[in-house]
Amino acid sequence: MASFEAFDQKMRAAGMGDAAIRAFRRNYDALCRNETGLIAEDDIAPAEGLPDFSVVAAGAPADAALLAQAVVIKLNGGLGTSMGLQGPKSLLPVRDGVTFLDLMVRQVQSLRESTGAPVRLLLMNSFSTSEGTLSHLQRYQGDGFSEASEVELLQNQIPKIDATSLQPVEWAASPDLEWCPPGHGDLFPALVGSGWLDRLLAEGVKYAFVSNSDNLGAVLDPSLLRYFAESGAPFLMEVTRRTAADRKGGHLARRKSDGRLLLREVAQCPDADLDAFQNIDRHQYFNTNSLWLRLDLLKEQLAADDGVLPLPMIRNRKTVDPRDKNSPAVLQLEVAMGAAIECFEGSAAIEVPRSRFAPVKTTGDLFSLRSDAYEVLEDGQVRLAPERQGVPPVVSLGDSYKLVDQLDELGAVPGLLESKALSIEGRVTFEPGVAFAGGVSLQGGSDAPKVLNAGRYADTSLVL
Repeated sequence: MASFEAFDQKMRAAGMGDAAIRAFRRNYDALCRNETGLIAEDDIAPAEGLPDFSVVAAGAPADAALLAQAVVIKLNGGLGTSMGLQGPKSLLPVRDGVTFLDLMVRQVQSLRESTGAPVRLLLMNSFSTSEGTLSHLQRYQGDGFSEASEVELLQNQIPKIDATSLQPVEWAASPDLEWCPPGHGDLFPALVGSGWLDRLLAEGVKYAFVSNSDNLGAVLDPSLLRYFAESGAPFLMEVTRRTAADRKGGHLARRKSDGRLLLREVAQCPDADLDAFQNIDRHQYFNTNSLWLRLDLLKEQLAADDGVLPLPMIRNRKTVDPRDKNSPAVLQLEVAMGAAIECFEGSAAIEVPRSRFAPVKTTGDLFSLRSDAYEVLEDGQVRLAPERQGVPPVVSLGDSYKLVDQLDELGAVPGLLESKALSIEGRVTFEPGVAFAGGVSLQGGSDAPKVLNAGRYADTSLVL
């Protein structure tokens, strides 16, 4: 087996602590053993009969005593580079200059004001998002959100591995590129290594609600908190039904050998089982990456596992400079936070409405979010308009609008309240008063934008 010594030295020199190094070493050892992490269809059964949030929990009154024991943890390490952003993705404006981050703060403020409970907000920043996020939070002086010591959980970073030597890659042209994020499964070693796990427990915080900062549908619901607390489960995953659009995404299943729930990503599926993997009638649920944790039981499980949860390792092959395909090949090792569902005896899952899963991954998602298909409430919650009955419009923007700055050319945001699907190719500018219904496709200009006049356009294809 290759030596780990060089990685240990490099990580300690960069200020990484024991928890991060132990977690990385576990994955590195698995790499050296050539573990595949594959999960065969014959070894699992579909996850069935999960409790439905609307039946078992929705509408329960807020419990101030429980909320006082809760922390909202937002995974805030993304830059949104695929959308042309240079800073934290959570600083994207939704409407009227209000950003994702502002909405997160408003949600926690609202819970505090309505119940009197000191609900905590913790942001798991990366080294790339820390400065921009903390700078933006300075506008909340006096509310407990502006001090890094009160709101920041810093994500670790790990070395990229030379694919040939299995040693730390060296790249003198840009040493920063020798490092990569370890995936959101880093939440667990980051909580331990930062001291936040012990601090939260000492301050009486027992329950953590964890979600992605770009999922504006994920809010701490007091009725879900009550359900989780009463269940006694150490770990609860929010899942929702897979649709045809989710066929290639990971799914929830149950391991036959011990009955535990687990996640299977496509990278963990043998080629021979891909048809079963993509069968949304057989494997009905996917992970929204919104999780509930019992922090006291997390500490117990970490102690039982020698300080490192045994999360499945995900191997990614890339180049050290992602923009230079001729640069040396590297391996990046990641772990997924949701995979921890198999690490706890008694882990559970609950089916939630699709409205609690509204991630902004593309400019099309952002364009939709800015329309009347969504409501942005004073308490920071974002939800689909009731008329949409929980089904979001599907917006596909062509190459002219892949970057956030390019959306300005589209002009006034059209009405999407009645839209099922909107597809735009070429360049277009909307006059105020445009609304779409059903399925609409537009072909705009190639050299200059074509103007679409005010009006209602339903179930049509237009060449402007």
